[in-house]
Amino acid sequence: MAGTAVRALGTAVRAVGTAVTAAMGSAGVEREGVAPGRPEPPSRTQRPYMTKRQAMREPSARAYGRSLPVVPVRARGLTVEGADGRRYLDCLSGAGMLALGHHHPVVLEAVRKVLDSGAPLQPLGLATPVEDAFVAELERCLPTGLAGHARVRFCGPSRTDALELAVRLARAAAARTRAGRDGGGGGGASGAGDTAGGTGRTAGSTAGRTARDDDGEVTVTDAWSCRVPRLTVGRALPLVVDESETGVGRTGAFWAVEHSGVTPDAMVLAGAIGGGLPLAVVVHRADLDAGDPGTDATGGVRGNQLAMAAGTATLAHIRENGLVEHASVLGSRMLARLRELPERYPHVGAVRGRGLMIGVELADPEDDRAEGSPGDEPGSHDRRRRPRELAAAVRRECLRRGLLVDVGGPEGNVVRLLPPLTVSEEQAAAVLDRLTDAVGAVTPSDAEGSRW
Repeated sequence: MAGTAVRALGTAVRAVGTAVTAAMGSAGVEREGVAPGRPEPPSRTQRPYMTKRQAMREPSARAYGRSLPVVPVRARGLTVEGADGRRYLDCLSGAGMLALGHHHPVVLEAVRKVLDSGAPLQPLGLATPVEDAFVAELERCLPTGLAGHARVRFCGPSRTDALELAVRLARAAAARTRAGRDGGGGGGASGAGDTAGGTGRTAGSTAGRTARDDDGEVTVTDAWSCRVPRLTVGRALPLVVDESETGVGRTGAFWAVEHSGVTPDAMVLAGAIGGGLPLAVVVHRADLDAGDPGTDATGGVRGNQLAMAAGTATLAHIRENGLVEHASVLGSRMLARLRELPERYPHVGAVRGRGLMIGVELADPEDDRAEGSPGDEPGSHDRRRRPRELAAAVRRECLRRGLLVDVGGPEGNVVRLLPPLTVSEEQAAAVLDRLTDAVGAVTPSDAEGSRW
């Protein structure tokens, strides 16, 4: 009897607690750090267990998870908040995918509008109002030489899908051209395909002054870029430009190829084109469209309506609010300040970039081997490792100071900055302050050169 009464009392207490919690939520009352309707973020004690579980469940190839042990729970603009309550300035921007930063209002509104409409989220290749709006906005932003007579071809959501499709288009176009020249010879298609693949990737990595080379920023002259079309024309190959990393205003022009004045025959677009959601397309000259449905087969499912809506909102906001010019002006100021680092720190090599795509190279000033000298000299392996380890150390020091940066380059010795195009001058100054402080913490000054 007494036990039954105790159990009943306990049930009543739990019911009252549930009612109070519900009342607090309906009244808009928040527990500290938890907004109504949001899942409670992991506590500070849970964070290390989450990273350990990730290490147990996922392979060692998880580069970011290993180098940046952060459990993000909220984000807005340039700022990311971790489960430990710390806030970080995010210069990763989803590897450049988040042109407007995290949770930009225009992107959220566009996505919610599609979700609330009840429209199908995956209509495959069927025409929809969302796709129509995306293509129309993309056409407004295309380079002058392509705008008005281009075709927008959707594919799977990744950059690889778009590159494969572009190479397939180039192969088919080259084969048709050679067939017309040679009277229908059948031996040119395979060779054209191989060359088209190589040319497409080469042009894609060099058509803009700022380009990506194995995750590091490299610069090539606009004059050199202007010579690329002659190489493709002489071989009857379309010029394919990969703007997956450099497009959508990243380099201070809407497309990096516009810096050199070159008009490509096809452009590979991914990343920021979907407003931070997976989306990839190939934009090409209308005469490259042979009407062969087989060239669309890339092994992926096209038609992501949420990504198209987010992409439309992103493209329109950048175009209408002068963010391309903002990226150009602010990027130039950031580069000017960063180029002072080699004068202060001998381990800082070249500072390269354009717009808000910036790379700071770490180098070993003691490595003065002559070009072509044997690589197995005593200590040569250690010398090659020093710049890479130094870049990793800079990244760790940046993390301690609340700054998220990437490291890349062929030797893994380039610290990369990819802030969103919405970054303010004040935020940019804070980024540079933290980066400079991090470099100073791990790089010896001239007086401490023997330390490394």
